[in-house]
Amino acid sequence: MLFQFLLVVHAIIAAMLVGVILMQKSEGGGLGMGGSPSGLMSARGAADFLTRSTSVLAALFIGLSIGLAFLAAQGHSTKIDTSLARGASSAPAAQPVPQQAPADGGAPFSSAAQQALKGDNAAAPADNGAVPLAK
Repeated sequence: MLFQFLLVVHAIIAAMLVGVILMQKSEGGGLGMGGSPSGLMSARGAADFLTRSTSVLAALFIGLSIGLAFLAAQGHSTKIDTSLARGASSAPAAQPVPQQAPADGGAPFSSAAQQALKGDNAAAPADNGAVPLAK
């Protein structure tokens, strides 16, 4: 229950972080265009509400990501297949079905496949309720 609650809070923080980042004014520093010297590094830019809220939301996002990863990893085994650890008494082992070899020594096919191989195509298909395709 705690995991689902934190996951919803994480999604809300992620949406808020995207919104706050998109609301900020572009500084023009991307791709070598250079920004003004009085931009983000000034006292006014550092104290800006959007800049501080971005920092707080980013810290919460990273903290919740680590916390959710920790909660998801608890209670899970590092083994890939734990079915053999339960023991043989909990579930009977599946026995292979013996295949019967055909009398003529060939490969085991269904009766329809054997008739098709013999060239007996006059056998009518079984009526399984399917609608035949129009020619």
